[in-house]
Amino acid sequence: MDKNDNNKKQLNFDLRPEVAQGNYSNLAIISHSRSEFILDFAAALPGMKPDVRSRIIMTPEHCKRLLNALTENISRYEAQFGPISLGPSPEQKGTFNLADFAQHGTKS
Repeated sequence: MDKNDNNKKQLNFDLRPEVAQGNYSNLAIISHSRSEFILDFAAALPGMKPDVRSRIIMTPEHCKRLLNALTENISRYEAQFGPISLGPSPEQKGTFNLADFAQHGTKS
């Protein structure tokens, strides 16, 4: 047992069935103002116009915490299952690649 496990807070959440099903997304569109980041998660499927499935609005501080949490979890995933290959993909305006953020680093 990690000694830091004792310091972690236990949170209890309610997860409604309609939320538990989740939303598929293969496209993220991110915009921001001085006070918030807006993350639109969309699905671009063959023969269909892409549609936004979910919108998340976050403060810059929480968005940076999300970035750090995703970076940490991707590292854990790759340590267990191997590198995630991004492969060749067409450039899509308004999308991001988490690895681009991690490579440039962020200063706290």
